Amino acid sequence: MPIRDKILILHYFTQAKGAPITNKLITFKELPEGATYFPTFSKRAIKPHLDHFGREPERLIDTAEKLGGHRVDYGDVAVAIKAFSYVPITLILWQGNGEFAPEGSVLFDSTISDYLSTYDITVLCETISWRLVKYLKESQNRVE
Repeated sequence: MPIRDKILILHYFTQAKGAPITNKLITFKELPEGATYFPTFSKRAIKPHLDHFGREPERLIDTAEKLGGHRVDYGDVAVAIKAFSYVPITLILWQGNGEFAPEGSVLFDSTISDYLSTYDITVLCETISWRLVKYLKESQNRVE
């Protein structure tokens, strides 16, 4: 297991307050210091899945299933992935066209700060995005 994952798990267990999931979704900008750190979060966590899934967002569904994710009803395509027991992550894509570039977003349960710091949330989302890209590339290689 990569050291990054071990650190995230340790932080999750040491910070967890046991708050139940509210099913009230918030954006990264609503997290403590989230508005200030958003450009970095976007570059590290949203851009990878946007670059690889934005033109064909339906591919995100099959790929997310490999991480235990499932389709949810947001944007053109969205998936929810349970990163930890009390940390669901929702990835949303809007397909681009000739006039508009694809767009992406990540939403969190409003209790996520009871489990991870804003920095840890960035690392977690970056890790999820790159794992999705890795699984996508592996499935493309099998087809070829």
